[in-house]
Amino acid sequence: MTETFDFPAGFVWGAATSSYQIEGAWDEDGKGESIWDRFSHTPGRVRDGDTGDVACDHYHRWAEDVALMQALGLQAYRFSVSWPRILPAGRGAVNPAGLDFYDRLVDGLLDAGIEPFVTLYHWDLPQALQDEGGWPARSTAEAFVEYADVLSRRLGDRVTHWITHNEPAVTAYTAHFHGAHAPGVRDMATALRVAHHLLLSHGWTVELLRRNSPGAEVGITLNVNYSVPASPGAADANLARRHDGMWYRWFLDPLVGHGYPADVVADRVAEGALPPEGLDVVHPGDMAAIAVPIDFMGVNYYRREVFRDRAAAGNLPQVVFEPPQSAPAWTEMGWEIYPEGLYHVLRRLHQEYQMPKLYVTENGCSFSGGAGADGRTNDRRRIDYLAGHFAAAAQAIAHGAPLAGYFVWSLFDNFEWAHGYAQRFGIVWVDFETGERIPKESALWYQRFIFAQSEKEIEK
Repeated sequence: MTETFDFPAGFVWGAATSSYQIEGAWDEDGKGESIWDRFSHTPGRVRDGDTGDVACDHYHRWAEDVALMQALGLQAYRFSVSWPRILPAGRGAVNPAGLDFYDRLVDGLLDAGIEPFVTLYHWDLPQALQDEGGWPARSTAEAFVEYADVLSRRLGDRVTHWITHNEPAVTAYTAHFHGAHAPGVRDMATALRVAHHLLLSHGWTVELLRRNSPGAEVGITLNVNYSVPASPGAADANLARRHDGMWYRWFLDPLVGHGYPADVVADRVAEGALPPEGLDVVHPGDMAAIAVPIDFMGVNYYRREVFRDRAAAGNLPQVVFEPPQSAPAWTEMGWEIYPEGLYHVLRRLHQEYQMPKLYVTENGCSFSGGAGADGRTNDRRRIDYLAGHFAAAAQAIAHGAPLAGYFVWSLFDNFEWAHGYAQRFGIVWVDFETGERIPKESALWYQRFIFAQSEKEIEK
């Protein structure tokens, strides 16, 4: 793919984080416990026993961090709000200190000329709601609406971009089927109930956000990778179909009014995860609520997924990653670097789902390596990664994809969920002992890139 960086006027360049991964202050100023507080404090759940208790200490250092964003030339900042910092019990009594924190953060961003993109939910459910049943219970979707109302009434006069959920598939499957994320459940039937209530809470919230935040755009962020069979054979194609249906179409199809995909329902019925009559938590009107029109979709893209059916070799069918010898490299997460996949994903969302607007809300890579004696952090691999994906995005735009912005994951090295602090996705190095921030060479490259794009707009 030819590298070209021809982006439309007004294209937004930013970076992204999430509350539990950077804020710290896990039990300060009236904040309630989250499921990730509980999960990370449970021995054996997170690598090296790491927790997000302090993380990047953004709660105390937010002003310094906003100044750093401004210095790097970021035009927008996507962050998530900690639900238990706003409503410690998940519903009911509001914590004024929590609202005040995000109030100051939004004002600080706007004063710095940085547009806030606010994600309501990035996986840190109040533990009190988990104790009442969590996302498998419809009452949690109802509590989400209350939370969204409280937050948007406070910030809605200044926030113009709202994202309801980040990667509901991960909440459903990684957290409730594979058990690798909080709350650590392993049951497919439960995961399907979770998926429905996440989507339902999204649908219920869209019009509320528009009322409380007049003129704002509202969307949702899904993780969509590029899934392909390893061969033209039927078995490999079936594995790719099953994965695509479970992780992507199960969420995409209802959002555009197509309902849950029939082939995936049939798969789950055959496995015993669903009864023959289908998902029993779907009430009359639910699917219409989920399909409320959105203003944009966020897409988090990280890798290609190649599927080969190994049953013939006596192994269980499984996902394998088999890049050609010409593939550039792998990240330290073990993910293939495949920029072309982003092009295909953006084109798919445009052609198959007719999304009115798209944002790349996450894209990035994990590479370690700290500052040298000269204080510089040379991460050429990350620069090459970003340049390749920017080029893929530009080509998708040239072929009609309505892409309006790009958020690099992540602004900071941070708490990377079950991997703890072992994986570094940031364009800014963080010393987790001292809290020092050091922009990596990739951050300085991104700064120059954003400036160059702005200069092109001025010329136009």
